[in-house]
Amino acid sequence: MNFLASCRHAFWGLATFSGLSNLLMLTGSFFMLQVYDRVLPSRSVPTLIALLALAIILYVFQGALDLVRTRISGRIGRFLEETLGHRVYDAVVRLPLKTRGDGDGLQPLRDIDQVRSFLASGGPTALFDLPWIPLYLGICFYFHFWIGTVATAGAFVLVGFTFLTELRTRTATKASAKFAMSRNALAVEGRRNAEVLRAMGMRHRAAARWLEVNRNYMAANEAANDVASGLGGMSKVFRMILQSGVLAVGAYLVVHGESTAGIIIASSILTSRALAPVELAIANWKGFVSARQSARRLDQLLTLLPKEEEPMELPAPEQSLTVDRIHVVPPGGERAVLSNVSFSLSSGQGLGIIGPSGSGKSSLARALVGVWPQLHGKIRIDGATFDQWSPEGLGRHFGYLPQDVELFDGSVAVNIARFDPKATPAAVLEAARAAGAHELILSFPDGYGTKIGEGGMALSAGQRQRIALARAFYGNPFLVVLDEPSSNLDSEGEAALTKAILNVRERGGIVIVVTHRPKSLDGVDHVLVIADGTSQAFGEKEHVLNKVLRQPTPVPLRMATDRGRIR
Repeated sequence: MNFLASCRHAFWGLATFSGLSNLLMLTGSFFMLQVYDRVLPSRSVPTLIALLALAIILYVFQGALDLVRTRISGRIGRFLEETLGHRVYDAVVRLPLKTRGDGDGLQPLRDIDQVRSFLASGGPTALFDLPWIPLYLGICFYFHFWIGTVATAGAFVLVGFTFLTELRTRTATKASAKFAMSRNALAVEGRRNAEVLRAMGMRHRAAARWLEVNRNYMAANEAANDVASGLGGMSKVFRMILQSGVLAVGAYLVVHGESTAGIIIASSILTSRALAPVELAIANWKGFVSARQSARRLDQLLTLLPKEEEPMELPAPEQSLTVDRIHVVPPGGERAVLSNVSFSLSSGQGLGIIGPSGSGKSSLARALVGVWPQLHGKIRIDGATFDQWSPEGLGRHFGYLPQDVELFDGSVAVNIARFDPKATPAAVLEAARAAGAHELILSFPDGYGTKIGEGGMALSAGQRQRIALARAFYGNPFLVVLDEPSSNLDSEGEAALTKAILNVRERGGIVIVVTHRPKSLDGVDHVLVIADGTSQAFGEKEHVLNKVLRQPTPVPLRMATDRGRIR
């Protein structure tokens, strides 16, 4: 990842402090060596005190260095969050517009948490300690060839444990991550459909689905943990056996006059210290594998969704919208849901889009506001294509009411104002009045300050739609696209909607309404008929509707006036 390259100075600092710390870790070995080989034979108390004072000073420095490198690791984790956090969140929001996606869509946030947690833990310091193993083994060889040989053989065995841990945990860790995504997605799905599950007795069956995936997740997670903990326990036992073995070899050498008592103790401590990083690496290996997989997923995500460049800001549109032979494919899809659709509108005009369910009307609405890109063709606003605008800059001139209304946790005023920090009460009130929602909002317990809850769950469907409609009108956008805006409105709300559409047209904006209801067409002057993903008719409202009504067969485009709907 480019992030790791940007942290190279911090990693060099971490490596430097780790090197100094590892050098100071020799203090205990050499202190014991001097005590056994110099102090005890000479019975010199001043020498003992001097050695002890020096050892204490070195231990204090070592503790300070360990504290510094621990804090460096923590700061690297924080720097990761500050550097990539915004991009990862932006990618999470953009990903559904690029691909269908799996799970609950929050895996990138969990990935960045995983990488940050590993960087802030003892894992990186253990990896930086590994290169110092040859130094400790070299000193063991300096003490005696056989002491160094036994310690080196033990190091190779523990390194073998490390590679075995990598091989045995890789598959289980990947499976665990996959099942975790599915488990979280099912939980979110159940929470969002709580009413349906309760009303139709589906709760236990939904729980059974979740439990099945959860069992798979737990099995994969336990498999990875069992391998890591099992091999970690084996390595710990082997290290204790090896330490005793080094003591035994040293004792044998002392018996034969080839070594000293101080070397026995020092070599035992050195062997333990030499193999401790390997044992620590094994203990942190599961976290390392998970962090590595998370980093790869983040790298792939940020490559798929690179940072968007900000083009030159264009003047606010005020003249026209042109759709030129566009073909639209949904995110992750392969087949176009709209083909060769063309029309144009000028300032002050309104368009109603009608057609059977599944004909591509909502897909066209998404394309018109830049949510779904065009595979072929162009959409121009005042002659400029969408890619000549930044999404934020273009979005200020758009108002959009999706078919499935979602609001955000916060107050009514904050939702209407689109989180604009510079929003004024006058602008919020103007948007609410334009949507005919002002009186409704005043009826809430705290008026515009009413907290609506996550997704607007504290409101009814009709109330959510009215507030979302006000959000669409906020800032007097040039292009307003409304997808089934009257689906949850009563007759009073429909009248207010028609008035709002006419107000947009009167101020020089363009309104596009996707609808099945004839009443929603009262405020428009043009109609576009969509069927099978293609344009069937476009023109002035009276002309197109008369043409549809005169069709002799009950094709889906006919106005079913007896039901008050357009099929």
